[in-house]
Amino acid sequence: MKSRLKSISRSSRGWALVALLFFTKAATGQQPDYAQEYALLKAQIIKHYYKPELKYYVEQVPARPGDRKVSYLWPLCALFEAYQAGAVLEKKSKDFEHTFEIIRKYDDKRAPAAGYASYPPGLGGGDRFYDDNQWIGITVMHQYEKTKEPRWLKTGSEIYRFMMTGYDTVSGGGLYWQEGHKNTKNTCSNGPGILLALQLYKATGDSAYFKTAVGLYQWVNRWLRTADGLYYDNLHLKERRVDKRVYSYNTGTMLEANVLFYEITRDSAYLVTAQKMAGSADRYFLKNRELKDNFWFNAVLLRGLLHLWRVDGDARYLEAFRGAVDHAITHKTSQGLVGKDGTSQNLVPQGGMLELLAHMAVLQKQGIIK
Repeated sequence: MKSRLKSISRSSRGWALVALLFFTKAATGQQPDYAQEYALLKAQIIKHYYKPELKYYVEQVPARPGDRKVSYLWPLCALFEAYQAGAVLEKKSKDFEHTFEIIRKYDDKRAPAAGYASYPPGLGGGDRFYDDNQWIGITVMHQYEKTKEPRWLKTGSEIYRFMMTGYDTVSGGGLYWQEGHKNTKNTCSNGPGILLALQLYKATGDSAYFKTAVGLYQWVNRWLRTADGLYYDNLHLKERRVDKRVYSYNTGTMLEANVLFYEITRDSAYLVTAQKMAGSADRYFLKNRELKDNFWFNAVLLRGLLHLWRVDGDARYLEAFRGAVDHAITHKTSQGLVGKDGTSQNLVPQGGMLELLAHMAVLQKQGIIK
C-alpha cells in the first residue's frame, strides 16, 4: 500500500510540474510545445486505455459499472485519425498501423455488405453505424493519397459499398445513421459520406462517386443547413422534424466538402461558401477562445479549416483554434488526461485532443502558428 501511495504521489507531483510549466509559459506569453504535449497525452492514453493482455483499448478510465470489456468502435475512429496526424509529426506510422489492426477485429461480414460493427463480432458484436464506417473510410483514403498502397483504396471502396446500403429516396435522398433503424438521417452520416465519395472520385475518376457526393450535398443543404451556414444534427423522418442541435463536426465535414468540391470543379462558389462557413464556425464554436463541444468534434472542424487554409492561405482561424486548444489543455486530470478528476474519462475526447495537438505541433514546426 505504501509503495502504491508513493507511486500515486510521484505521478501527481509529475503532472503538477507539467501544469506549472504550462502556466509559467502562459504567464510569460510563451506558447506550449505542442509536440511535447502530444507525446505526453499519447503516453497516458496508451498507459491507461490500452490493455496489452486483451490487445484492445477500453473506453472509460476509470471503468464504470456496466462497461463492456473493450471499447466500442467510435473511440478507435478518433484514435485512428489522431495517430495518422501524429505520424506526420513523428515521421512513423506504428501507432496508426497498430490501431488499424485492432479496428479489423470489428469487421462484420453480414449481409447486405461487409462493414465494421460497433463492437467486435468475436466478443458479441453490435449494431453497425454508417458514420463510424465513414470515419474509417476517410482516414484510409487519406492514407491512400499519401502512400498509393492498394490496400487502403480497397478498404475505402468496401466501406463506400456498405455506406450505400444506408441510402434511399425517403425525404429525397440521404443516408441513415444506423443500420436497420430508419428513424433519422443525420448530417454526421451524410457529411462524411460526401467526403468519402469525393476522395474515391479523386482516386479513381469514377463519376458515380461524384454523383453520390453531389446528391448527398444537395440533400444536407436542403434539410439541415442553418441560416448562417452551420448544420443541424438530423432529420426525424416520420414527423419531418429537424433536430436543431448544432455540433462542430457537422460543420467541419460540410466545410471540407465545399473545399473538395472547389478543388475538383474550380467553381469559386464552393470556396466562397467554405470561407463564409469558417467565419460562422469561428463565431459560434470558438467564442471566448474555448472549445464549445467534444474535443473530437472540434478535431473534425479543424480538419476542414486546415483544408481551407491550404487553399486560400488564411491562417486566422488556425490561430483562433490555437487559443482554444491552449485553454483546453490547462485542464488535465492527475493521470495526465484531458478532463477533470473525479469523473470517468471517455476515450473519444482524448483521441480528439490528441489529434488537435498533432495538428498544432505540425503548424508550430512550420511556423504557421507561433
